[in-house]
Amino acid sequence: MTGQADRANDTGDGPEGTGATDRPTETPRDGREAPGRVREAPRARWTAALDRWKPVASRYALVPLRLFLGITFVYAGLDKLTDSAFLADTGSGSIGETMRGVRDTSAIPALVDLALKNPTGFGYAISLGELAVGIGTLIGLFARLAALGGALISLSLWLTVSWQVQPYYLGNDLAYLMAWLPLVLAGASVLSLDRLLAERRRIR
Repeated sequence: MTGQADRANDTGDGPEGTGATDRPTETPRDGREAPGRVREAPRARWTAALDRWKPVASRYALVPLRLFLGITFVYAGLDKLTDSAFLADTGSGSIGETMRGVRDTSAIPALVDLALKNPTGFGYAISLGELAVGIGTLIGLFARLAALGGALISLSLWLTVSWQVQPYYLGNDLAYLMAWLPLVLAGASVLSLDRLLAERRRIR
């Protein structure tokens, strides 16, 4: 019969009896997934985790820099304040002797002459400035102002004490100056007293 022959020759649901089908490929009967799917699943999980991590990383990107600069400047300030030899007008390792040694090689000799009018006072100013900058940076209080202070200290030391260092990249004061600039621009938007005070003002 024609109807039975047609059904016998039709081996699939596709056009012209080719056996093609629109049904999705089924998982093998032994329960194992296709190799392609096994590889794609972990990749998708890693991609999703990375997408979640990126905003967090961007938000806290400057925190390591704050910690480094804050701790370094607090340490530098305390180290100078507790070193009586450094705060002396004359003598080995004193601020006065250091300023006299770099006077002729500095970028701005007049700045060194100003410091030499009262070397001990200049030493205390630098020490207390570094301490204030370091504390403000660590706790995030007036963070932009603290970063600006750190940048100015680093700039003054670069133009005087480390100006003669050649090549320039061996002098650390210029590197500190560059490191302060992102904090001058961005401030301390997380883990800071500035943020806490701003939130309290918004609530009021």
